[in-house]
Formats: sequence, structure tokens, C-alpha cells
Amino acid sequence: MSDREFGGKQEYDDAIYQTFTHKMAGSDDLSLPKATIQKIVTEILGDKSGLTFGKDARDLLIDCSVEFVTLISSEANEIAEKEAKKTIATEHIDKALRELGFPEYVQEVLAVAGEHKEQLRHREKRTTKMEQSGLTEEQLLEQQQALFRSATDKYTNTGSS
Repeated sequence: MSDREFGGKQEYDDAIYQTFTHKMAGSDDLSLPKATIQKIVTEILGDKSGLTFGKDARDLLIDCSVEFVTLISSEANEIAEKEAKKTIATEHIDKALRELGFPEYVQEVLAVAGEHKEQLRHREKRTTKMEQSGLTEEQLLEQQQALFRSATDKYTNTGSS
């Protein structure tokens, strides 16, 4: 593929080359779960297609995916640092995708981010053990004090024997 197909950015090609050669040197142990990638590929290909996805192709896809994520997150991190932010936010991913020549992904990424945010809003709030007990704070405090007294009595009685 030509540079034009990647958005015309020599920086992108250089970053991919550096990251990929760094990965090939064996100094980076990042990966994605093979079963997850296989499941995604199977969903895309569909059972009825009759196509199979070779292990070497799956491993290459995993390596490429890790490199893509690394590239985007590194760029987003630089953007966040320039803005003096300590957390990479959705808008940093948006800018990174655009700056690296992937504007066609922005809309889908923002849609998925919105869905995720919505799921978090509607997710059941976890209940604490205190809430699960059904007792008031005063009742729980009384139980705690009784347990402390019992432990103290047990300790005092066994220590003087």
C-alpha cells in the first residue's frame, strides 16, 4: 500500500516500522487473547462462509492489533501531555486517530464510547456488605462492639490460665 492509502503521513509509516521492529526484537511481551481474536474473526467470517483463518494469520493479526493500539495510545498520551492532562480521555483518542490519518474510525469509536458510557450509567450498583446485611449502622456497631468484648474476654481468660 502507498503512503496515500495511509493518509499520506510518513510519520505514521516510520512509527509503524519502529514499533514493529521493536516488537520483532522480542523486547515487548504485549499481546491480545488468541481466543478473543479468533471469536471476533469467526463472527466476521461467519460459519456459512466456509473460510478458515490460519493460526499464522491470527498471530499476525494480533501483532498488528497490538501495534495499532500502541500507536494510537502513544499519540493520545502525547496529546494529553501537551494539554497538561494526567488522564487520556476520549477526545485525546479522537485527536490521535485524526492526526495519524484514521479519521474514518472516529465516528465509530465515539459511538462505541457513548454506548459504553450509557451501559455504565444503567449498570446495577454493587451493594456493600453493610447494605446486604439489612441492619442499621447502629446495629452493626453494636455487633462489632459485642465481638470485640467477646474477643477481649477470650484473650483475657486464656492469658491468665
